[in-house]
Amino acid sequence: MPRPPRCRWVGRLPDVSYFKPRGIPLAGLEEVVVTVDEFEALRLADLEGLYQEQAAERMKVSRQTFGRIIESARRKVAEAFVEGKAVRIEGGSFEVKKVRTFECAGCGHSWQEPFGTGRLAECPECHGGKVYRADAGGGRGNRQASNQHWP
Repeated sequence: MPRPPRCRWVGRLPDVSYFKPRGIPLAGLEEVVVTVDEFEALRLADLEGLYQEQAAERMKVSRQTFGRIIESARRKVAEAFVEGKAVRIEGGSFEVKKVRTFECAGCGHSWQEPFGTGRLAECPECHGGKVYRADAGGGRGNRQASNQHWP
């Protein structure tokens, strides 16, 4: 019997959880399910451009585990594109990290930092000191979920 998967950390939940080819009725489509942790792996590796080791650290998994997650996610997305299937994002064993979003008033750069890192003195992009909390009202990054199916 395989052991249950460890809980993976994700930085954010997807804003959209369903994609389908245009012009094909939903009733006639097959679906591919991408888990939330696979979505996060795609976001970190392909959108943010992180190396697997860096992305694995963010998700609190080994580099080998991250490699398996991203390979599975890419295979599923490729299958959907090539075979004209819909993509549904849901499920998986994950926890949403509690993060704070900051913005620089000087250059407009925005980024996220985990709670507990203290007040930031400067922007990592321009090194200016005009940094403020963009999610001061308890923004979207402050939600937490554990081992749940999303949405």
